[in-house]
Amino acid sequence: MLTVFELALRSMRQNVKHYYLYFFALIFSMSLYFVFTSLQHDQAVQNMTHPSVDFSTGFQIAGVMLIVIVGIFTVSANGIFLRRRSREIGLYQLIGLTKGWVARYLMIENILLGLGALFAAIIFGALISRLFVLILLNLLGLEGIVDISFSVPAAFKTLMVYLLIIVITSIQMMLKVYRSTLLNLFQADKRPDLTRPPKAMTSSIFALLGLALIGYGYELSGHINERLFLNSLLVLGSIVAGTYLLFRVTIRWCFYRFRKRKDGHLGLTNSLSMAPLMHHMKANANSLTLITVLSVMAITLISMAYSFYYSVEQETRRDLPYDFMFENEPQEALSFKVELEKEGIDVNHHVAQAVLTMGIILDPNDESRKIEESLLWLPAEQLKQTGADLNVPPDGETILYNAGASLAGDLDEQSKRYPTRIKLEQHGQTVMYTLRTLKERNIMNLNAPGKQMLVSEATMDKIAEQMAGTHGYKKIRFDTFQVPDKEELAIASSLYNAKYVSDERLTYDFYTQYKEVLQTTGLLIFIAAFLGLVFLISTGSILYFKQMTEAEQEKQSFKTLRQLGFDVNMIMKGIIRKQAIVFLLPLSIGMLHSIFAIKAASFMIRSDTTLPASIAMTIYTVIYLVFALFTIGYYRNIVKNAMS
Repeated sequence: MLTVFELALRSMRQNVKHYYLYFFALIFSMSLYFVFTSLQHDQAVQNMTHPSVDFSTGFQIAGVMLIVIVGIFTVSANGIFLRRRSREIGLYQLIGLTKGWVARYLMIENILLGLGALFAAIIFGALISRLFVLILLNLLGLEGIVDISFSVPAAFKTLMVYLLIIVITSIQMMLKVYRSTLLNLFQADKRPDLTRPPKAMTSSIFALLGLALIGYGYELSGHINERLFLNSLLVLGSIVAGTYLLFRVTIRWCFYRFRKRKDGHLGLTNSLSMAPLMHHMKANANSLTLITVLSVMAITLISMAYSFYYSVEQETRRDLPYDFMFENEPQEALSFKVELEKEGIDVNHHVAQAVLTMGIILDPNDESRKIEESLLWLPAEQLKQTGADLNVPPDGETILYNAGASLAGDLDEQSKRYPTRIKLEQHGQTVMYTLRTLKERNIMNLNAPGKQMLVSEATMDKIAEQMAGTHGYKKIRFDTFQVPDKEELAIASSLYNAKYVSDERLTYDFYTQYKEVLQTTGLLIFIAAFLGLVFLISTGSILYFKQMTEAEQEKQSFKTLRQLGFDVNMIMKGIIRKQAIVFLLPLSIGMLHSIFAIKAASFMIRSDTTLPASIAMTIYTVIYLVFALFTIGYYRNIVKNAMS
């Protein structure tokens, strides 16, 4: 007689063909967790990065997110597998084995499978660690060879996570065994989730409510940055609730309306594709909603990270139009220029005179708003000599330059305030100037004081004459430097940071800021890309497992169709259409949600997100297409076996 342990081993061998994709997703996810944890504890890479890049915290947060993803995936997949094995569990009890024995048997099998996946994940993670480090160094713009040794703390943390997963899934198994009756176990893989059509009036109301909630979320996402926290919660809540109703009620209602129009005569292809969906859509609403939401998160995360990373140079240049800038420090500027020339570095040095005053920018939409603020008046003619691409405003007019304007609110809404007027008060008199428009970039480095106002040189001289001696008035000399060669710029940045940067004053140079942001966004895209991949593989796997279970449930139907004279190809037409619907529904809805999510989040980044979003959606589509092909292949085998 076989022992419980031997039975568990035999069961594992018999079910391995059903579990291979589950193990692939689980091993890949936990290998990634091992790599993230190894990098979190590795000092070699951290020592090569900018001190402001919080390497350890980034991977720690990524690890937590990965645990959540893996937890959701394993619980969902385990629930599907348990339902599929309900008849087996019932048979063990029917032959006289106790529920305790059955629970112990399932737990031993679960522990053995988990330990196998654990060791495979750690070994695979250790083998691919160097590859991941090379990818990371490339994204961070770093050169060099880093030795990655086997991380014992990472292996221990991975072990702890696996033990937690095994405990959760074991509890899930015990609940299944002890709470299910024999009748429920034997009917679990037979009864459809829904046999009665939905009530017309109730379904119509909830179907329209689902669409209305999604529409409300889309509309509100266009104004998400006005009240960021509240609007984010409202958008998330309405989209999730609307998506749930869409899957649970709206789509099923549409299917029933279609069947009613056909007077119940769907034909073979529609019967094989639509009928199972009508019966299972209500029960699948939770998982389809979860899959769609996770997919939206993955696409948005990857798209935004990609946009941030590949627009670093452009974004940094908007903030810092000059490589180096000195404010009222002519001696330091001269000393820096001499040092650069000693190093043989080609540099373009220019001086621009500016005036700082206090003033009020009037808001035509709110006449009561009269906040006095610092205004930095910069002469266009002098800035053009530095190579700046700009036009000289007419005398008496100015243009506001602000690289961070989009962070303050919707640019279209802000543009409605212009043209407006600027009020300057000098010695009891008021002077007005016309503020023509707003441009989203800086014309002087961001550490320059005040709001940057571009004027003609004649206008600046007039303002200087009018405002001399008033509160907040100051003449400023800016020494600007541009180094055309990128390699020489790195050397110049080292010289600048070694001597001219101190804690007493706020200083920025383009190269240092660029490298710092590049490394931060490089870390972000590294984490986002692999987390997004885990998201998509996990959600695709859950869909695949559900379709495997449904295929097993439909075996008898395929045998009946064979007796009626239908062949494999005729049946597969309906099955292919069904899989197209099953995979296209969360795919298309997820993409639609993602478009609005990316649009809502785009206020944080000033570059175009079309290309990164398109790339992320293409990857998403390809991964789901692969899972759809796997599912169709599995169905084909089931149909062939049923008809043989």
